[in-house]
Amino acid sequence: MRAYQWMAGLASLALATTAGAAVPKAADYPDRPIRLVVAFPPGGNVDVFARMLARQVELQIGQQIVVDNRAGGANGIVGYDIVAKAPADGYTLLSAAFAFVVNPALYGKLPYDTDKDFVPITNFVLGLGYVLTVHGAVPAQSVRELIALAKSRNEPLRYSSAGIGNGQHLSAELFRLKAGIPLLHVPYKGGGPALNALVSGETQLSFPSPIPVAPHVKSGRVRALGFTGDTRVSSLPDVPTIAEAGLTGFKFDAGWHAWFAPARTPPAIINRVYAEIKKALEVPKLREAFITGGYEPKGDTPAEFQKTFRSDIRHYAEIVKAAKIEAQ
Repeated sequence: MRAYQWMAGLASLALATTAGAAVPKAADYPDRPIRLVVAFPPGGNVDVFARMLARQVELQIGQQIVVDNRAGGANGIVGYDIVAKAPADGYTLLSAAFAFVVNPALYGKLPYDTDKDFVPITNFVLGLGYVLTVHGAVPAQSVRELIALAKSRNEPLRYSSAGIGNGQHLSAELFRLKAGIPLLHVPYKGGGPALNALVSGETQLSFPSPIPVAPHVKSGRVRALGFTGDTRVSSLPDVPTIAEAGLTGFKFDAGWHAWFAPARTPPAIINRVYAEIKKALEVPKLREAFITGGYEPKGDTPAEFQKTFRSDIRHYAEIVKAAKIEAQ
């Protein structure tokens, strides 16, 4: 054999061996800790729900799931971009809420493609609504009194949210429009900081999820006036729906929370993660925690959730346009 033929054959063998080693083996997955990126600070519902599910899944798979809070940038963009550019090997995943699909409508250019750079795994819960909550110093004791107070003031009441275009922001804007009152939006970099702003009195009202706000309501730091869903939430049974409380026809659910992987992650790994999430959602203690907090356990298949995900990108683009919401 000529020398150059021998060298070419050796090079081809080395290339084939390297390429084969680069392909993750789903049968061995996972054999080391998994990084779960949450694109918001600790303490908000996106972070809390991600950790609740991760703790159960890691018990099942025998590997640690490390929650990595990446809160920089607007509405989670920095964290999403990290996952979009991560190796497609199943060891970097994303836990996000439905505001993830709002970003394309808010920002003209993103460092990633929401539709093409991610693989949806499953929507693990669907939120039934948010809690209209006011700081203890706000004199309103009901939704009707809050609306009357807002109309009587020279300056608008300030409300905090987890950022521009997220569910808290959209629900508050719908409330503002339906009630016909002035409100001033104060966006924060996540649900945790937004809730802290309410508890401290930096803002006067907010629309947090039931789970993180319930302890503050029970301690008396803040006052819950209404729930945005169409039925009351079990963790706050004395809090009426906003429709019950006087704003007839008002309803806003809190959308989904879901896990994603980088595009080109092998289907076998996607299906393994999905199966573990589905199994976790059958654990009574975890199911009850979500239900008590106003969230319905879901667990659609990757194919089913892919349809919902793409449909929601179009759906929320229409809402953002109608509400004239713009990135600041």
